[in-house]
Amino acid sequence: MKYDRYSRQLLFHRIGESGQRKLARSRVVIIGCGGLGTVSADILARSGVGFLRICDRDFVEENNLQRQVLFDEKDVSLSLPKAEAARRKLQQINSAVTIEAHVTDVDPANILDLVSDVDLIVDGTDNFETRYLINDAAVSLGMPWVYGAAAGSVGMTTVIVPGKTPCMTCLFERVPPPGTAPTCDTAGVISPIIHVVSSIQCVEAMKVLCGVFSVEENRLWTIDVWSCDVQGVNTLSGTKGDCETCSRKQFPHLEAQRGSYATTLCGRNAVQVSWSESHNVDIDALARTLEGAGDVIVNRFMLKFKGPEVTIAVFPDGRAIIEGTDDPTRARELYAKYVG
Repeated sequence: MKYDRYSRQLLFHRIGESGQRKLARSRVVIIGCGGLGTVSADILARSGVGFLRICDRDFVEENNLQRQVLFDEKDVSLSLPKAEAARRKLQQINSAVTIEAHVTDVDPANILDLVSDVDLIVDGTDNFETRYLINDAAVSLGMPWVYGAAAGSVGMTTVIVPGKTPCMTCLFERVPPPGTAPTCDTAGVISPIIHVVSSIQCVEAMKVLCGVFSVEENRLWTIDVWSCDVQGVNTLSGTKGDCETCSRKQFPHLEAQRGSYATTLCGRNAVQVSWSESHNVDIDALARTLEGAGDVIVNRFMLKFKGPEVTIAVFPDGRAIIEGTDDPTRARELYAKYVG
């Protein structure tokens, strides 16, 4: 271990040398590499967490640069997937950390493979559906995870340790109905709340990884950086003895039947179309097919097509992001038209 790199952290008595060694042995998966995910990945890599697995389905765009700290204009010009762009930056920041990039949509079919060999999950997602999926997977494995969310100037975060704290279903029994929770689309988001929420997420993650997390001190934090209002609610009062997830061990999100489906993406006029099984798309062949219909950019991670009515990013597993519509039916139509 390079003590000079972590000298200031070692001086912090709640971590010290023993805590630093525990961090170096720790394995963390970050699901979602947008605002929260990039800041969390940056902090944890600089802190010396030994292994980081970054999972994200999307690619870097110019509007990400306002808040997603691991990306720059070159990443935009290359249309790099966020997970890969983050991996490249983090390896330059701390070469001693093992970084895995998974350019994938985290879903019921792959989440257990992605999280079963780590010590902790950090939530960097932008939707409640994926958070409930994370919760189901974490509770089923008995694995701690750190929830985080932000929109506008307001954010929330808490630690969920199965068997010791309330789970997501205890705290928020059902996924909020569409249109009832603020999102990037409806409220926008400012960069400071991203940094505050991610920083708290990382502090709590470090407590868990160093073995000093206190259930009694755990809070569900709500922060509004615009008004400088901070509220913390003791989560033990939110425990439900009849919770379907942590008490009855029912995992409806994890066990959901799969098929083709479309998901409207936060903060953009776009829809993701996914499939139950990988289609193993030949990106180069598809590029040749689309050349006469519009502009095509290809790298080994994805194809980006810009035509007269749509922009489509197609990934090797057949997943695609359809820009220019928030209508899932229209997105499927465009997918069929250009991808087949």
